[in-house]
Amino acid sequence: MLKEGDRIPDFTVLDQDGNTVTRKDFEGKKIVLYFYPKDNTPGCTAEACNLRDNFSALKAAGYEVYGVSKDSPASHGKFIGKYSLPFSLLSDPSTEMLQAFGAWGEKKMYGKTTFGTLRKTFLVAPDGTIERIIDKVDTKNHIAQIL
Repeated sequence: MLKEGDRIPDFTVLDQDGNTVTRKDFEGKKIVLYFYPKDNTPGCTAEACNLRDNFSALKAAGYEVYGVSKDSPASHGKFIGKYSLPFSLLSDPSTEMLQAFGAWGEKKMYGKTTFGTLRKTFLVAPDGTIERIIDKVDTKNHIAQIL
């Protein structure tokens, strides 16, 4: 289980354009890395749009933003286009990155227990360490939790 002060784990995934993104791409940057269940669902759309609407404040604070879900790069590309998202979305269909960050696990939905993506956000320092973990994400007001 990752905790504040830990280094982020290694990962290799594709972004919405099919470009490879690894942990090395985050080096020297302040990162908001948010994990979400699925493109185009109400909560995930609210969260993405809240980050979009406050993107200038995140940039002013020095952050780059990346979202991660199991969705394909093509799905991410459509989601970005539909909602004019100014940040990259990373595709993890194998769930390796989700698992490495502790963002994959047991959930209860409609009384059934399933495995899926756990909504979490990591604030990553330029040296690759985790500054803060947000486990209880308020999708409509996530920016207030981050800043």
